Amino acid sequence: MRKINIGLTDEQRQGVIDLLNKVLSDAYLLLIKTKKYHWDVVGPQFMTLHKLFEEHYQTLTEDIDSYAERVRTLGGYPVGTAEGFLRLASIKENPGNLPTATEMVAALCEDHEQVIRNLREFIDRCDEEYHDQGTADFLTGKMEQHEQIAWMLRSFIQGEALQPDGAQPVGNSNKLPVGV
Repeated sequence: MRKINIGLTDEQRQGVIDLLNKVLSDAYLLLIKTKKYHWDVVGPQFMTLHKLFEEHYQTLTEDIDSYAERVRTLGGYPVGTAEGFLRLASIKENPGNLPTATEMVAALCEDHEQVIRNLREFIDRCDEEYHDQGTADFLTGKMEQHEQIAWMLRSFIQGEALQPDGAQPVGNSNKLPVGV
């Protein structure tokens, strides 16, 4: 095999590949959870959440492929087994748990926020530790996608707490400042 000569040492490339495989593993578990919730959601918000979860798992499917291709671009091999995903992922499964629709949204929101926190750390490491600005930029775009998804999910949950007139209940920590 021809040696890769793209301005990164083997150690730098391997460090980035390891980070990408962690992101890939989180994305795969998040895909599984999102797809499961897509199948299992019930209640008055069924159609809205069924469609939203479908949109999210389609995005995750595309992201998973792009993570794997980035790993290959750097000369590595993407993790590709359930065992590997479970070992490397920071988010966890909730087997045997069938949450309510709102609990599904909250769980997915927490997972996306975990992925965002990881990506922030990995972007810094790609740039500062491994000097791979290309992967840092790539991950920044993925982080922005997760930020938008988390915002949508949080908005759904916050809407559950609104009063019929749109005001938030007293004591709600997400209370908007006066005049907003």
